[in-house]
Amino acid sequence: MPGRWPDVGLATASLKPSSGLLQNHDAAQHRFCLIGARFGLRISRQRQQSLTQLSAPSAGLLQDLQVQPGGTVCALDTIQQAMERLPGGCRRLAVQLRLDIDPEWVWTVLTDYAQLSSFIPNLQTSRLLWRRANVVGLEQEGAQSFMGLRFKARVQLELTEHLQERRLSFVMTKGDFRRFEGVWQIGQNAAGTTLLYELTVQGCVGMPIGLIEQRLREDLAANLRAVQQEAQRRAALS
Repeated sequence: MPGRWPDVGLATASLKPSSGLLQNHDAAQHRFCLIGARFGLRISRQRQQSLTQLSAPSAGLLQDLQVQPGGTVCALDTIQQAMERLPGGCRRLAVQLRLDIDPEWVWTVLTDYAQLSSFIPNLQTSRLLWRRANVVGLEQEGAQSFMGLRFKARVQLELTEHLQERRLSFVMTKGDFRRFEGVWQIGQNAAGTTLLYELTVQGCVGMPIGLIEQRLREDLAANLRAVQQEAQRRAALS
């Protein structure tokens, strides 16, 4: 099915069908998606500053992730997930992992932008374009397969580092989606360290976002596991 697909590692993707019979249809759909993305990009740039300032974890989703049924706190090394359906085909997803590791190691891994593609699944390249104090520009490419078809991706993000809060908020400045923004949040309490990844995504016109919700959930969880494993690896070598 021609269309657009998010590599939720931090990139988005465009469908490249393997069958030559779909090439003409795919080209038309590709142009259609780009028109929708460019329209959304104009809106995104107008509100980019406010999004960067307000891009903190959603209170409602956070509440859903705080406790398990019966009021018990999530155990170590356990993935929690929540999803919210928003108007206009938007989805807000949150995934949280409680882990036994110093939060400084997690921060070090998340901000090693040039190396993200070496351990984040489906993220092929990650390049630091510029830095202005605590704000950085990233360009990333990703690829993955879905329903027998190969998807590719390129996206540019503006990411703000909130060191004291251990939070990284990002918003798309150029790419294939009308909306692609989120936050990485590192927390710490008596029960251990928490790593939260929240993503709000709105596809181009015609993207069947409802059909890929489960894949989004799986990819978000895989990203957290990858960050966990890389942080543990670096801590073990120190």
